[in-house]
Amino acid sequence: MPLTDLSSLRTPGWQRVIGELSSPSGDDRVFLLRLLGVLGQVSGARQAVLWTLSGSGDDAMGFEPKPALVWPFGPDVVDAQGRMSVPVDALFEQGKDAGVEGAGETRSAARAAATSRQAEIYGLESEGLMYDPQAVKGYVIAVPVAWGLPAESSNLPLQGVVTLMLDGRSRQAVQTTLALVEVLTGYAFTHAAQQALRRVRASSASLELAARLIASINQTRDFKGAALQFVNDLCRQLSVDRVAMGFAHGAGSRPGGEGPREVRVTALSDTENLDRRMAMVQRLENAMNECLDQEQAVLYPPPAAQGDALLAQAVTHAHRELAALDANLKVASMPVRISDTKGDRIIGVVLIESAGSGTIDVATVELLQATLDLVGPVLEVRRREDRNLALRTYDEGVKAGAWLVGPKHTVWKLVGVAIVLVFAFMTLYTTPYRVGAPMSLQPREKRTISMPFDGVLSDVKKGVEAGLRVTEGQPLASLDTREMVLSSLEADAQELQYSKQADEALRKGDLADETQSRARATQYRAHADLLRSQISRSHIVAPISGLITSGDLKDKVGSAVKLGEKLFEIADTSNMQVLARVDDRDIALIHVGQTGQISPKADPSLKVDFEVEQIVPASQAVEGKNIFEVRGRLVGREAPLWLLPGVEGQAKFNAERHSLAWIASRRVLDQLRIWLWW
Repeated sequence: MPLTDLSSLRTPGWQRVIGELSSPSGDDRVFLLRLLGVLGQVSGARQAVLWTLSGSGDDAMGFEPKPALVWPFGPDVVDAQGRMSVPVDALFEQGKDAGVEGAGETRSAARAAATSRQAEIYGLESEGLMYDPQAVKGYVIAVPVAWGLPAESSNLPLQGVVTLMLDGRSRQAVQTTLALVEVLTGYAFTHAAQQALRRVRASSASLELAARLIASINQTRDFKGAALQFVNDLCRQLSVDRVAMGFAHGAGSRPGGEGPREVRVTALSDTENLDRRMAMVQRLENAMNECLDQEQAVLYPPPAAQGDALLAQAVTHAHRELAALDANLKVASMPVRISDTKGDRIIGVVLIESAGSGTIDVATVELLQATLDLVGPVLEVRRREDRNLALRTYDEGVKAGAWLVGPKHTVWKLVGVAIVLVFAFMTLYTTPYRVGAPMSLQPREKRTISMPFDGVLSDVKKGVEAGLRVTEGQPLASLDTREMVLSSLEADAQELQYSKQADEALRKGDLADETQSRARATQYRAHADLLRSQISRSHIVAPISGLITSGDLKDKVGSAVKLGEKLFEIADTSNMQVLARVDDRDIALIHVGQTGQISPKADPSLKVDFEVEQIVPASQAVEGKNIFEVRGRLVGREAPLWLLPGVEGQAKFNAERHSLAWIASRRVLDQLRIWLWW
């Protein structure tokens, strides 16, 4: 029987109704659900509908009511014990025009009540505001529902409109029902006050907890110490068994980034050295990633739908696996959020576990989530300050670039601007094209001293070895000439003897004997001259002034040396020549008189100027390449003394000026021209 008799306000049924509307409700939708059921039961309505409003009463279109909840609920919504069998979110989505009795009339009544912000009564199948009870078949009562305090509710948007479909009754009964409905709807203000008070208490508690945590964090020096201090203090403050904190990694965890991301455990209470290979740590990370993927807090075991709809509907597979080792273990994980110029994003997850006296419920989750919203920015600042210089420089560069190109897609914009600037610079800026080629230094004048005849090396002057600088005519070594001296004396004696025999034969008139003796005397004279010539050449001297580049004869003193065997090699290092091996692809850019620089391998920073003197017009095949030999002379400043014959390095020829883009693409374009006959 509907409770429309004011004399029955003290009955237990009425007290139960008041208690249901006055009991705290964490979710506004749960209160609206209770209010709709109470209004439907108390008014004795055939049907009660909660209408949500879209649009605004200030414009020409006005409000557009849409059915969100329809009472009474069917058996598929409420079980036999009166408990909800579907989530609140799904229940709110079930309201449709097809289930609303007299949808047109009730919608119009809801629109009128929303526009006037006052309760309205309409009779069915009649005209006018109030009707004779004998002429109507039923009534529609439309009551707006507003949040906030009564003094400020007129300035706040409506939460919806409740329409009640009543059967025909007397005018006094309808007025009584309307008054009762308005009184019960007024409990929305009580709910709003309770919600505000709960938020104030939660904010005060979270602010106090956050202040204690931040104070302890600020006492540490680095991020690792700050994270460990945070989880240890939080574990003591909440009296739980374990607290773990992890931070998100991957492309999707960076500001404006997109891509995969995962949480890695950073700190674990009462654990200084953390090994991520441990099975326990891996289960913690799986639970944290489950929270990160859903971007909301997760509580296991999950609460009832009436307590918190979001927590009740959260996926808890990884949390269930983590809590499987202890039947009494309760687990909750909360995302760590921050807000900056890039928007709101999750940087990590905090997970708490308790199997003892520590309480983990919806209130704990709400308190800790509010605390993390305050502590999260502090932890993020400490983490960023503890990174290496390169990453911090990158972030500062991105911030500076955001001021230039805007906060969205800053990195890509900066990359695009950099590419355009580089391309413009490479196209417009010109520089001499420098043709590179391997080079070596060779002396212009070089002499090889070899053995003048077969003989014995008798002496090498002191200090005569490779690396000694000598002057022209300086003695270097000598050969053993004792045997040659004796042979020359013997040849002289033989010449004198045969000369006398020739004279005697001529005096006797024996011309044949005279001719033969003269020939023998001439033969011995020639032999003696040869020996004297060899004796004169037995003293080896430097043919030119320069540096002995090879020759160490100390071990050969007293040994026989063959004719033509090399003894010394002397090079004039005061006049060196550059021999560059230029690829045939670059030879067209080289000409006589062209300048350039050489850089020896011994000191690549040294730059010595040279000038092209000659291009040898004959190519050589070297290592599969066709090269030309280009000769040049050193010019400018005096070359260092260590630039010796045989020093290798790189030669750079100064060609015509070209843009950097032409220089970079020249090889590719030339090859394309060859392939495509372009």
